[in-house]
Formats: sequence, C-alpha cells, structure tokens
Amino acid sequence: MFEDVLTAVIAAGCAGLVYLAGAARVVKQYERGVVLRLGRFAGGVRSPGFTMIVPFVDRLYKVNMQIVTLPIPAQEGITRDNVTVRVDAVVYFKVVDAANAVIQVEDYRFAVSQMAQTSLRSIIGKSDLDDLLSNREKLNQGLELMIDSPAIGWGVQIDRVEIKDVSLPDTMKRSMARQAEADRERRARIINADAELQASRKLAEAAQQMADTPAALQLRLLQTVTAVATEKNSTLVLPFPVELLRFLEKAQHPAQAAPEPPGALANGTKPFAPPARATASEAASVTPVRAAADAASIDPEAEAGQ
Repeated sequence: MFEDVLTAVIAAGCAGLVYLAGAARVVKQYERGVVLRLGRFAGGVRSPGFTMIVPFVDRLYKVNMQIVTLPIPAQEGITRDNVTVRVDAVVYFKVVDAANAVIQVEDYRFAVSQMAQTSLRSIIGKSDLDDLLSNREKLNQGLELMIDSPAIGWGVQIDRVEIKDVSLPDTMKRSMARQAEADRERRARIINADAELQASRKLAEAAQQMADTPAALQLRLLQTVTAVATEKNSTLVLPFPVELLRFLEKAQHPAQAAPEPPGALANGTKPFAPPARATASEAASVTPVRAAADAASIDPEAEAGQ
C-alpha cells in the first residue's frame, strides 16, 4: 500500500515537472511576449522575465523591440530630368506595439522592406539628379514619411532612412567631370583677369610716381641689375640712359673744333691761307657779282708777299 502511494506521488511529481517545463517561458529584456490562447489574443503583452503559459493551449510569440537595421537593395529608376540611376538606402526601425506586429501583419520585416523599395523607386521618379546628389536630407525625410505612414498600423516606427549611394552611368560621370572642369577653368580665368586688372592699376600708379620723381626710375634700374646679377648663368644687358649719351656727345664737341689761324709773320705780313674750297652746292650758289666782290677784297700786301 505504501509503495503504491509512493509510486503515485512520484508519478504526480514527474507530471508536475513535465507540465512546469512545458509551461515555463523566459522573455528577455529586449523582447516582449504575445500569447495566443486557442488562436485568440490572451490579453496584455508579457513583460521581460519568467512567465507561465498553458501547455498545448497557449502559444507565446516573442517580438524583438530593438532597432533593426534593414538595407534596401539598389533600385534602378529614371529621375525627373530623364537620367537613369541606381540608388540604395538603409532603414532603421523598431517595434513599438508587439501585439500589432504579430496580429496585423504576417511578417513586419518583409513588409517594411517591400514598402521601402517601392517608396525609394517613387522618390527617384519625383526628384532631379541634382537633388539626389546634393539635397539628400530632404529626400531622406520624404522617404521616411512615405514608409512610416503604413508602418504605424503594423506597430512599427521608422526611426531613420538614409540614402547610401547613387550610381550614375559612365557617360553622365564624364559629362559632370567636364562641367566641373569648365567651371573651375572659368573661375581661374576670372581670378587671373582680376589679378591683371589690379596689377595694371598698381603699375599705372608706380609709373606716375616714377614720372614725378626721375631718381626713382634710376633706383629701380639698379635694383633690377642687382637682381639679375645674382644668377651666374644670366646674360646682363645694361641699357644706357639717354641723358648719359647726350653728355658724352657734348664732351666730344670741343675736341673736334677747327684749328686757329696762324699768327703774323716777322715783317708784319700775314701768311698766305688758301681759300677753302666750296662744296658743289655752295659753288653752284655763287654768282659772278659775288665772285668779283671777293676778288676786290684781297689784300695787295698779301699778293706782294707771294
């Protein structure tokens, strides 16, 4: 009799352990438990920790409440200005209502992924290429609103959407490179022209200052000669000022003057000096009257001395 009771107690204890093992559940801190009892929602969401369910009657679904990083595959589309591009993005979302995430949608991850892909293709068709390249913040906000609207009913909240990369055709890349090069060349030419204008103004002021002070031009010449002379392999060409040449020309005039006529002889008579030969032009200009007057003016004493 005692053995039968002991056996029944042991059997009941084993059955209790089996039931406890089948009913005991542990929900982690970043999870929430949703219990469906005979296919119906059993009430509130189970909080993290140890919890019990009815074996073979209840079914516990654990929902991850962490932020999920979901990459969106690259979508090919045509922008509003007829440029074919491939754009990929990434979506950050989390579950805020575990019951709706289990009951309202079959697979909330797959649903968010499909909604993100369709929204990305739609935003590509509504945007220009310049917006995709430079105004991504605005596009990210618009894409976030497009995905978040239907996701609210699924118990999912979209935390952030980011466009990662925009792939362009090779021809478009070359065209953009040529455009950027032309723009930089235009700015370089404008800067050079502005520099030339400023330099010309400064040179005009310097020329005016040197014109007012001639000594400044001589000092500038000496500075230039000093700067050129520092290079041993340079050929130095030194220009002479016009004033120096004129000074040398004036210095040569006294040396080339005509010799003085000889003095009188001992007897008081003048030595004979032959008349200078007239040039062809002067001889042609002498008239017979002028020749006779010259002959009459000859000194008789000079003739007697001869």
